[in-house]
Amino acid sequence: MQIIGLRSGYGGKPVLQGIDLEVGKGEIVAVIGRNGVGKSTLMRALMGLLPATAGQILIADRDVTQVSPHKRARMGLGYIPQGRDVFPRMTVAENLAVGETLLKRGIDPDYKRIYQYFPVLKERATQRAGTLSGGQQQQLAIARVLVGRPDIILLDEPSEGIQPNIVQDIARNVRDLNRELGITVLFVEQNLDMITLLAQRCFVIDKGQIVASLSAEDLNDPETVRRHLAL
Repeated sequence: MQIIGLRSGYGGKPVLQGIDLEVGKGEIVAVIGRNGVGKSTLMRALMGLLPATAGQILIADRDVTQVSPHKRARMGLGYIPQGRDVFPRMTVAENLAVGETLLKRGIDPDYKRIYQYFPVLKERATQRAGTLSGGQQQQLAIARVLVGRPDIILLDEPSEGIQPNIVQDIARNVRDLNRELGITVLFVEQNLDMITLLAQRCFVIDKGQIVASLSAEDLNDPETVRRHLAL
């Protein structure tokens, strides 16, 4: 995925001020920064939920800047929004079945693999999603996207409202998915533990612009990451 000079915002108010970044196939890359600097706006713009006012979004060298969110999803772009956004009155199994709508014709969902990563979802298949814990809902949101077999996953604040031990579980599961299935992951985050556990490298965003990038070596120093989170 390549993003070139991306500008977007809400109701004519600019938030993204020309974002340039690139995520290689099979990478796990974080976008980090304080609240209100444009991280979630970036995720929504990449998914097509906010219109781009300038710039380009390329997926597998195809310009999708004007492509609808549904078509982007069909092209293999999965999105887990901040707050998880599961269907609370539907069961876990019914939530997962929603992901089947994005499968290509003739392809069956691989629930065996999904339950391998998220066994709690199999145990609670008949339970209403709204009664799950925050961590379980996050796992359900990720699993629902995985049902559609995406090539790229956009994760918005995956650690929000989740206990530290569950944060570690989710980071481990995403790393395993990346390693075993080759799924590319771009996520935005403020939680230091999630960033250092999951990211292979980072971009730092402030006031709608990328102001720094952190290598894998930089991520080995929590103080370096913490300093950029406080920009």
